[in-house]
Order: sequence, then structure tokens, then C-alpha cells
Amino acid sequence: MTMHIKVNLIAVAMVFGMSCAWAQEPTAPATVPRDMESMPEMDHSKMDHSTPSGSAPDAGHDMGGMDHGSMQGGSAPPDARDPHAYSGGQDFGPIPPPRMGDTHLFHGLMVERLERVRTRGNSSTEYELQGWFGRDYDRAVLKAEGEIDGGEFQHARTELLWGHALAAYWDTQLGVRYDSGVGPDRKWLAFGVQGLAPYWFEVDATVYAGEQGRSAFRLEAEYELLLTQKLILQPRIETNFYGRRDAARELGSGLSDLAAGVRLRYEIRRELAPYVGIERSGKFGETADFARAAGHDSQETRVVAGLRFWF
Repeated sequence: MTMHIKVNLIAVAMVFGMSCAWAQEPTAPATVPRDMESMPEMDHSKMDHSTPSGSAPDAGHDMGGMDHGSMQGGSAPPDARDPHAYSGGQDFGPIPPPRMGDTHLFHGLMVERLERVRTRGNSSTEYELQGWFGRDYDRAVLKAEGEIDGGEFQHARTELLWGHALAAYWDTQLGVRYDSGVGPDRKWLAFGVQGLAPYWFEVDATVYAGEQGRSAFRLEAEYELLLTQKLILQPRIETNFYGRRDAARELGSGLSDLAAGVRLRYEIRRELAPYVGIERSGKFGETADFARAAGHDSQETRVVAGLRFWF
């Protein structure tokens, strides 16, 4: 019985091997009909490729007379419809039509800081605001910042700028700056950028060129951290650099001052928010020397309380 099983297995293996060999044999070439073999070899060089008699020429191949300017632009035909007009003579009737294509004028005023500042032995009032008027891409911008102490301006900075949209979140600004307050007034040309940096940092950076070779650089950055939908913590930093010494306004060259702090505001409405905060400010270099000579502290901690609003 065992011998019989072995014989059967050997037979099956032989049959399987022969079938694989047959499968690997090359296929015989197809038989060419006898009438095809007897046909003479075709000479394609003697074929007539011209247009058959009575048929229309292929206009797609005749490119010499085509006016490519009409395909790529040029003047519109006399009866072309105004792209800003309504199709088919339809309009909005008595309803005012929508304004599109950068034709709408926008305006606003943001009072970022209107606050009372308390330091060791002194109190003052400070403000910072920005207003604008214009369209999406070009607008007039007004910036103002200052400090009032004892009913007098200690310092005030006012800028009138032309803002142009450079990217989705960035504007370039070009204009003039006017400084007033203690000491002689100063006039500057201003050029800067303002916008929203990655990770939602609001940045305002400007360089200035003044009279008698004066130069300056100002940087302000802030971030809004939403603790709730109405309670917002705002870290803020501001610094100023000057290219040369200005003793009349008690300013030294290089890093002049830096202020860093946080403000916590509660938005009663988006347009109206009281806040409180704490800030550390300091003067450096010759600017600090001028402050100490006048009997002021070069470093101080300030407690602030104020109102932020816009309309």
C-alpha cells in the first residue's frame, strides 16, 4: 500500500513539471496571409499628402493669418459689456448697489491705552491711539502717544502716515512724525511696517530720519491671551533707539528706554474694556544719566489702570 502511494505521488509530480515546461514555451508567430506576403513594399515618400480635391483646407494648420493679439488681450470690442455693469440691464432698483473692488471707504479710531499711571511718589496720565481712513489697500493713518504730568505734556509723539497693504496681514507706512513736550520740538520722516506676525504677535516697527542727521528706531510688540471670551491678558513691550545724542531733549544715543508689562482687561463689549496692569520701565545709557541728573529714577515699577475702547 505504501509503495502504491509513492508511485502515485511520483506520477503527479512528473505531470506537474511537464505542464510548467509547456507553459514556458514561446508562442509561435502568427501566420501571415499569403496575399500579404505577395504585396510589394510601400514607399511612403511617394504618397501625396496634399489636401484632397474638393475638401476644405485644414484651418487649424494655417496659422499665418491668425490675430494672436485678440486671444491674449488687447482692446475690447466696441460692443463689449462693462464688467462692473449689471448683466441684461438688471439692477437693484431703489436699493443702493453693493460696493466692491476696493471702492468702500473705512474709518475707525482705536484708543489702545487711556490710563492712569502710579509710580513711587508720582502719578501721571498716558494715552496711545491710532485712527485710519481709507480703502482696503491704501489709507491715511494717525498715531499718537504721550504722557501728561501736572497738567503739562512731558512728551508727545504724533505721526501722520500713508498705509499701504503689503500682504494679507502687513501694511507698510510712510509719513512724518512730530515730537513735542519738554524740550524743543523735533520733526522726522517715518517709514515702518505694522501687522500680525506668526503666532498672533502684533508688531509695529518704524525707523525715523530727523534733522541734523538724527535717526531713531521704535519697536512695539504685544500679544493677546484669551483666558475667557471676555477676560484677556495682554503682555506688551516697547523700546526706542536713537542714533545720536540729543541733550536738549535729554536723550542719549543707542538704547534709550524700554518698557515691558502685562495688562488684564475685561471686555464689557468688544468696543469697551477697562483694564489693570503692572509695568517695569527703564532708561539706559546717557538717557539714564539725564534722568538721574534731573532727580528722577532711571528704573521704576508702574501700576496702571485704564480704559481701552474703539469705534
